Amino acid sequence: MINLGDFEKKIKITFKNKSLLEQAFIHCSYINENPGVKLSHNERLEFLGDAVLELVVTDFLYKKYPSYTEGELTSLRSALVNAVIIASAASKIGMNDYLLLSKGEAKDNGKARQYILANTFEAYVGALYIDQGLPATEQFIHKYLLPKTEEIVSKKLWRDAKSLIQEKAQEFVNVTPAYKVLSESGPDHDKHFTVGIFFGTSKIAEGKGQSKQEAEQKAAEAALKEKNWLD
Repeated sequence: MINLGDFEKKIKITFKNKSLLEQAFIHCSYINENPGVKLSHNERLEFLGDAVLELVVTDFLYKKYPSYTEGELTSLRSALVNAVIIASAASKIGMNDYLLLSKGEAKDNGKARQYILANTFEAYVGALYIDQGLPATEQFIHKYLLPKTEEIVSKKLWRDAKSLIQEKAQEFVNVTPAYKVLSESGPDHDKHFTVGIFFGTSKIAEGKGQSKQEAEQKAAEAALKEKNWLD
């Protein structure tokens, strides 16, 4: 098994139950490849951590932004607890160096690794909650995830770009935006899409992503900038 002592020193949190800490870093693919391992994979801890994370983030946002509506708070929370943001926080504290993965998963550093990192962060939150309770877990989340709130709010990343461009397009030019895949490349496990956003027959902007949905969001963001509709 992996020695997580260095990780504990780095983030200054020492677990009472070391097995619980180890389990947070075990991906199900590792167990499939190493059936003799005594510990289970981290999916149950992830399930718990996801709920704890949502509670702590919701409580923080509710208190910090008293003038925000329920819809705005929900959008902001979604922006904070999405896989990309959580994976970035996990990567920053070095979780990637301690993952226990199958040989196949260990070679993949694309979008799949992002999701694994995000899930590991949530599993760690679940493990910490069991090991040390809510106050310690809250402190960890406040230190390593919630600082990203300022950037999300200042850049208005919490707003859904597709919804916003539709609202603005209908208000200013009386059209509903349409999206079209312009190109796709790469193998099935690592696809890359380029999507165009159109007002009628006019292409306004393009976006790239590893899924059609991501590319559409990028195209919508680019169109908002192109039209200077970011208020």
